[in-house]
Formats: sequence, structure tokens, C-alpha cells
Amino acid sequence: MKELGIVVCNYNKKDDVLACIQSIFESKYQDYDLYVVDNASEDDSVQAIRDRYGKNLTLIENKSNLGGSGGFNTGLRAAYEKGYPYLMCVDNDALLDENAIGELICFLKEHPETGIAAAKIYHREAPDYVQQFGQKIDFENFCTEVEYLNVYEDGSMPPYVYTDAVAACALVIRRQVIDQIGFMPEENFLYWDDTEWCYRCNLAGWKVASVGNAAALHAMGAKKEIDNTFPTYYAWRNWLRFFMKYTHKENREKLVETFLDSMFQIVYEGIHKGEKNRTRTVMLAYDDAIHGVSGKAGENRIFPVDFAEKPWQELFASEDSFAMYAGNYPGQVEDIMEKSRRMGYDITWYQEDKHPEGVREIILCDSIFQIEDLSLQKIYIDINDCILASEDDVLDVINYNYSRRSFIEAQKPVFMEGIRRQASEEKA
Repeated sequence: MKELGIVVCNYNKKDDVLACIQSIFESKYQDYDLYVVDNASEDDSVQAIRDRYGKNLTLIENKSNLGGSGGFNTGLRAAYEKGYPYLMCVDNDALLDENAIGELICFLKEHPETGIAAAKIYHREAPDYVQQFGQKIDFENFCTEVEYLNVYEDGSMPPYVYTDAVAACALVIRRQVIDQIGFMPEENFLYWDDTEWCYRCNLAGWKVASVGNAAALHAMGAKKEIDNTFPTYYAWRNWLRFFMKYTHKENREKLVETFLDSMFQIVYEGIHKGEKNRTRTVMLAYDDAIHGVSGKAGENRIFPVDFAEKPWQELFASEDSFAMYAGNYPGQVEDIMEKSRRMGYDITWYQEDKHPEGVREIILCDSIFQIEDLSLQKIYIDINDCILASEDDVLDVINYNYSRRSFIEAQKPVFMEGIRRQASEEKA
């Protein structure tokens, strides 16, 4: 019997998954069996895998998309039944170095206190820069911090790090850890499942490690809205669920205020811009989280990305030239100029102080709702594309702090009750 069962989960990434599988087969470590789970892909991934790799792997076809955790668990359960002492998860858009698998197995054998060992992940688009080398869970600010994010690989980083969590991108787990903590938290469907799995591993007394000699390339898994609010729903709901579940009782009020503050910002900005779909998704994700709803998103949770043109049209139509002060946000300058071109406005753009007298200035900033200059002599645009250029905008800025306090005070008892109810249900 082989020592390791490797599971790759795929959904609609034919080219990526073929490259991933090939990188696994090119590994110097060969004491493994490979299971590829397809999550009901709508491209021709399944046929392509069959055609290229035939009987060299076990292909499992899910009848529906079970999400990342459900897809991985389908393969993990199949491999677990075979009795492998080690099990591995590999993302379909990851490429493993030929030594990666062997280094992870070797690390676990040499460090019996370690329950999970993961590869050091580099950006596939920029292989000299680290994407993840461990992840810290911050229970003070209720977030996670990816260690060594975007750090250039100069050989000075430690050979391995013990950490709170690692991505399931290229991760090996001991069989006896699964005996204690179970498979991935399938109720998440997507996002935060690997973080919670690792946290359970730590709670069970095992260490979680990122191993420097085990390298993998990974396409940046973005949680950005492109067509719809799909990633926003799962990121918010599962982020809320994680900290509601694992935050100590004495920190719950701080947790509630921190999350409500973040939610209010999204709500208020959405109203200000006239873009409400992201606001709707976040508030519905919050509602599902405090009512214990998990799994695949229900109906009326995910909406098309909306873009309100009116504020930009009013801005671009007001002048035929502007002076742009980029400050700490030079990347946003081109984005704003591109908006004007796309919307059909022929505007002359000047950079900072290199402009004729009388040209109206646009100042880029972190948040217009923190701006004290309400004279409207200058225009302010923040990193979330909120604009301060009109009397109505001034009123929104003036009312921001009062509205924030009202929102938090109104929602706080609802949120606290949701946490208490779920804590009671878990005890029961």
C-alpha cells in the first residue's frame, strides 16, 4: 500500500488542473495514489483528464458543485478508506516543485508534534515573491494576517514556521489528526474552511507548519467581485461564523462592534455611491451567519455587480480639465482617467501642481468621510470610489458618524443574541 493519498479538487479549470496533475506526476516522491475530484465542471475538464491520464489516477465526478471543502472531502473520504497514513490537498491551480511532496512527508516524520505541514507558496505570476508562508489568526482585530505576503525570496526566511493556519493549496495532514478533528468543515462551502481546519488541528494539540523547502506556485486566489457578489457572500458569512464560534466570551462585544463597524462602512458607501448590491450581499451574509445558516448560498444572496454612473457623469461633465493629486494612491489615477474615457468625456488631466491656475483639483484619499474640508473648492475621491464633490456629498460626510453610531447600537443586541444562541446550541 502507498504512503500518501493526494486529492486535487477541480471546478471549470481544465488547463490549470492538467498542469497541476502533471506537476504531481513529475514529483521525485512517488509513494502516493492520486485522486482527482471534479465538482460538476461545465467545461470539458473530465474528458481532458481521462484522455491524458487515463488509469494513472482515480477520477471522482460529483453530480453537483459541493464547493471547495465538499469537493476536497469527497476525495479525502475515498482516500481515508484506503488507510493511507498521510493525506494531501492540492488546489487545481497550484504547481508543485518536484521536491515539495517529499519534503512535506519528511518534515512530518521528523516532527511528530506536527499535524499539518504545507508548502511555501509563491505567486505563479511572480515566482520570486511569496504568496503565503504561514497565516496568523488575530483575535484582537478579528482578522487573519498572511505571513511574508509579497516578500521577495532572498533566502533569509526561516526554514519553516509554526503558524495558526495554512492554505489548503498544498497541504499534508496526518491520518490520526483527521481521526481527532474530522475532515474539512464542509458547511463553509467556500473560504475559511482551511483556516478553521488548521485551527481545529491546533486546538487538538497538534502544530501546523509551513515548510520552506517544499515550494509551490499558486495563482492568486482573489476574493474580488468580477461579475457578481459570489465571493463577497462566502467571504463575509464564513469570516463572521469563524470568529463568532471561536472568540472567547469576554471578547464578544468587541467582536460585534468591530464587525458592525466594517459592515456599516460598506452599507454607507453603497448608499452614497448608489451601488447597493454589495451592501445587500453583505447584510444577507451577516443575517445568515447570526442565524446559523451555512452551506451553499440560498436564493437572493448573490447579485450582479452594479456600477452607478451618475456621480461620475456629474463629475466629468462639470469641468473640461482637472488636476489630479495622487498622494499614496498612484494606481487609482489611471483608473479614474479610464472611467472618463470609457464614458465618453474628453478631459485634459494634469498631474498634481503642474497645472494652469483655475483648474479644479482632485485629491485622492483614504476615505472621504474623514475629510474636514467641506468647502467644495477641491474634489475628494477615496480608495473605494466615493466622491466628495457636491452639497449632497457634504451632507453624507456630515451625517457619517451619527449614522455609524445609530447602526451599531441598533444591530448590536441582534448580533449578540445570534452569538449567544449559537453558543448554546453548540453546548447542547
